[in-house]
Amino acid sequence: MDDDLREPPLKLTFQDIELARQLFGERNAHLQRIADALAVKINTRGENVFVEGDPIAAALAGNTLQQLYGLIQNGYPVYPNDIDYALRVLSADDHAQLKDIFLDTVYITAKKRAITPKSPTQKAYIDAMRGSDIVFGIGPAGTGKTYLAMAMAVSTLQKGIVDRIILTRPAVEAGEALGFLPGDLTEKVDPYLRPLYDALHDMMRFEKASSLMQRGVIEVAPIAFMRGRTLNDAFIILDEAQNTTSEQMKMFLTRLGYNSKAVVTGDITQIDLPAAKSSGLIEASKILRSISAIQFIFFSHTDVVRHRLVQDIIRAYDQKEKSTPSGDAAA
Repeated sequence: MDDDLREPPLKLTFQDIELARQLFGERNAHLQRIADALAVKINTRGENVFVEGDPIAAALAGNTLQQLYGLIQNGYPVYPNDIDYALRVLSADDHAQLKDIFLDTVYITAKKRAITPKSPTQKAYIDAMRGSDIVFGIGPAGTGKTYLAMAMAVSTLQKGIVDRIILTRPAVEAGEALGFLPGDLTEKVDPYLRPLYDALHDMMRFEKASSLMQRGVIEVAPIAFMRGRTLNDAFIILDEAQNTTSEQMKMFLTRLGYNSKAVVTGDITQIDLPAAKSSGLIEASKILRSISAIQFIFFSHTDVVRHRLVQDIIRAYDQKEKSTPSGDAAA
C-alpha cells in the first residue's frame, strides 16, 4: 500500500509515566501481548503510545489500553491474563466498561490477591449470588463457577452473614460405587471432594481452613450426607451437579433453611451418570426456570479463565459435537 494511503497511527497519551510503565509491562510485554493478539504494531515514545494497523484492530487496542490504564489508576494490578480477558470482553462489546467488572472485588485471599470477575457473565454470576438465595451456574470447565462461589462463601462467612459453609459433591461417578473403592469412608470420598479442598485452601491459609473444618464451621461432604438435614445460616455449594440424580437434586434443594444460600454448579457436557439415570441438573434447569427467585447463569467458552489454550480446546470439542451426527461413534 502507498504510504500516502496508509492509515495514520493511533496516538494515545498517558500522563503518569509510572502508571504507564505498569500498563506497558516489563520490557513492554503487555503491549506486545496486545499487538500479537490483534496483529497490530505498538510503539512507545515516553508517555505516548502509537498503534498502527487495521483501523478496527487499532481502535480495539486503544480502547483496551485506555481502560486498563483506568484500572491501574484505581489500584488494580494488571497481570498478563487480565489483558487476554480485557481483549475478550471489549472485542465482544466495545462499550463494555472493564472497571464495572474487574474492580468488583469478591474476596481478598490470604496472599493478598483480589478475586474479581473477569467477564460479564462472571459479573452477572456474582450479582446473582448476592441477590438470590438459590443460583445455578452452568457451563464448561474453567469458567470460575466453583471458584467464585467459594470466594463468595468465604466472604459471606467472614462478614458474619452466615455461620458456616457446606461444600458438597456427588461421590459416585462413572457408575463406580463407593463400596468398591479401598479404604474407610473418608478415604473413599476424599478423591471426589479434593477440588473443593483445593479451592478452599487457595482462599485462606491451610491452618485456618483446617481449624474451621475441625470446628464444623466449614463442612466438606458427599451429597448423601445432606439427606434429612435442614441447613440454616449456611452458604451451601453443590459442585459437579450434573452427576446428581433427579432424586438427589430435589433432596438437596429442599434442605435450604432460614438465612441460607445455595449455589449449584455443573457442566452438562460432562455427565458421568449411568445411561439409565437422568441428570438432576438438566432436569432442574428445565422445571425451575420459571421461578423468578432462582437465578440461572450460563457460561460459555468465552468465560474460561484458565490457560488460554483451554478456551480453544473447549471450542474445538463444541465444534466436533455440533458436526458429528447423533449416534455416530467418536473418531
